[in-house]
Amino acid sequence: MQLPKVVHGMGEWGCGFGTGSFALTVDSYKSAVETLSSLPLSIFLLQELKPNTQLQDVISFYQSLSKSKLVNMKDLFRFLMKLIHDARKSTSRVGDPTFKRQRTSSSWSRADVARVEEAMFRVLRAVSGSNWVSSRSLRGAVCRVASPALLENCLMELRGKVSAEGRVVNARRNPDSGSLEYRLEPRNFSARTSGNDTCVPNCPPCEEILKQDLKFLYQSILHPQTMSICSPDEIRNLAISSAEKLLDCKQFVKHYKNETLSSGNGDLICISCKLELTDQHKEVAPDPPAELVVLPVKATVSDLKIEALKVFQEVYLAFRRLQAEELVGFGGVEDSTQVKLLIGSTGSARLRVRCPGKVGVSKYRLERGMERWTVECKCGAEDDDGERMLACDVCGVWQHTKCSGTKDSEAVPAKFVCNRCIQSRCG
Repeated sequence: MQLPKVVHGMGEWGCGFGTGSFALTVDSYKSAVETLSSLPLSIFLLQELKPNTQLQDVISFYQSLSKSKLVNMKDLFRFLMKLIHDARKSTSRVGDPTFKRQRTSSSWSRADVARVEEAMFRVLRAVSGSNWVSSRSLRGAVCRVASPALLENCLMELRGKVSAEGRVVNARRNPDSGSLEYRLEPRNFSARTSGNDTCVPNCPPCEEILKQDLKFLYQSILHPQTMSICSPDEIRNLAISSAEKLLDCKQFVKHYKNETLSSGNGDLICISCKLELTDQHKEVAPDPPAELVVLPVKATVSDLKIEALKVFQEVYLAFRRLQAEELVGFGGVEDSTQVKLLIGSTGSARLRVRCPGKVGVSKYRLERGMERWTVECKCGAEDDDGERMLACDVCGVWQHTKCSGTKDSEAVPAKFVCNRCIQSRCG
């Protein structure tokens, strides 16, 4: 879960800050995102380390792959996530645009494909130096491993595959015969191919490699504990602090704006619906964020009530016994009235609800249950935020274990006295 928390800010996934731990505010979160996003990639590339590190090779590879300049961290991660998105929906064969990708038949298991690929890897490993292996020779060398159809499919998907030792399969067209040829190369070698080679157009790696590179980049330049920034301490400390703040974000919220609610289907309407609990049930939970309710174009007020309750009850256990009373602002409207006539096809609505009897699950809404905690932590937190806490054995005030000097990997001490109580004793 840590990776999407941090990478989200870099790639702008369309979600907004929801709730933060350790008194993290939306302004602090936005500032941390801006700090990391604007870090120039040059601070990683200009480190005078020879030979090049894997991090430098990976960054340089994607810079060479992009049609526009990748200048900072934001550019890099947005480009990489776009490649992953495109790889998922692409139907054209990676590495050879003149052919359509042949999808693996349902009769071919992953084990079948892996067996053929490993056989091809063994052939490519056996080739000395920088020699290329023609597709015909490669197919002939492994012809007894699987059916011709599976062999052809694996050959078409071979470019960009990573061997066990970390080398990547590259492909080119032979300048004389025009046939495809393959060889194993270091990961960064394909970005620096010789001008004498008529290579297959520089296509992105497959989704598997893209995800591996995304994880590697996250661990190398985003994770606060493994960040490989050799810049001045001031920049490094600022980057680490910003990354930690992104990790402290507990929830992301998707904001549905009216102009973006349209489903694109004329037979449906999209309503942003909020619940309004009656006063006697405010302690069960505060009014939750709006949820998107999709209905048929001729849906009635009754349909909206039923579907809205269903949506909220699927999300909140404490709302499983809710009953809808009325649409706020439309109290005199009959349940048979069409919603579109009242709100339109992309409007918003507030549904007043009540909960009969006692709600036995309300105690699970907060980490502390029904207990009354007094929280006063040096980070600024004044309430339970879901992070690990401990209470002072003298005053009973709670604070984060992390803020009190106890690492996440360490057990909570059996006895604990806060600094304020220690100082009062000494005084």
